[in-house]
Amino acid sequence: MKHLSESDIEKMACADFVPDATSVRRGVRAELRLGELVPKPRAPHPKHAVIDLHKKTEDQAWNEIMELATSGVRDATIITGASGILKIKFQQWARDSLLSPYIVSVVPLNNGSFAVKFKKIKC
Repeated sequence: MKHLSESDIEKMACADFVPDATSVRRGVRAELRLGELVPKPRAPHPKHAVIDLHKKTEDQAWNEIMELATSGVRDATIITGASGILKIKFQQWARDSLLSPYIVSVVPLNNGSFAVKFKKIKC
């Protein structure tokens, strides 16, 4: 970094002082090594997730399931409830929708929940 001299300080005290922004940016970038590409470490995906869809609308349920399917989680328990439209809708979505390519298997655990295995996502 450049050290300030007395004349530099006097110029800065003057109201007309305009710093040389290009050289300042270049110096800061060099000092911080911003020219180097450093990959960010990826957060590990949890192996298992649980989603409870009680009191959710169809749109909310769809969004949560799709987010889970594309997140990298391999196994999930999806609780739809024993009665209601989401139990029927989830089975339809898993069978024939945009969600089906992400699913390896769906196994009913009890009357209102399913064990789901998702395909491995290549990142």
